[in-house]
Amino acid sequence: MKELSIYLFSGAVPTATEILRKHGVGGLAYYEIYCAGRTRRHEIPELVFQGARAYQTGRRIIPAFEKRAKIETFVPDSSVEEIVNDLIGRIGSGSEPSGMVFVKEVSEAYEIGSKQCGEAILTAK
Repeated sequence: MKELSIYLFSGAVPTATEILRKHGVGGLAYYEIYCAGRTRRHEIPELVFQGARAYQTGRRIIPAFEKRAKIETFVPDSSVEEIVNDLIGRIGSGSEPSGMVFVKEVSEAYEIGSKQCGEAILTAK
């Protein structure tokens, strides 16, 4: 089985979860994160915070990090290629990067309580 770590723009989360559900993924974790990578960051107005107040300086800055989403899930080996191809085909926006998918090997998995193990615990009931 494999672990998929999917990094993408927050607006693409509904599409990504729809794709995962279509492929019978039983569970996933979703996080809002701040990160930096190959995606170009855009200028934003500079904000200065003083206590409970904030004001704009009139300057524009490029932030070191931008808000993104991360989805983690586990899938059977046989589903990886189809899921990745669907993510690339439906979320990709042409030549600009729209996210990343990392595929990692998982040697064993156990469901606490039911005593089931392996790929049987990965599909939705």
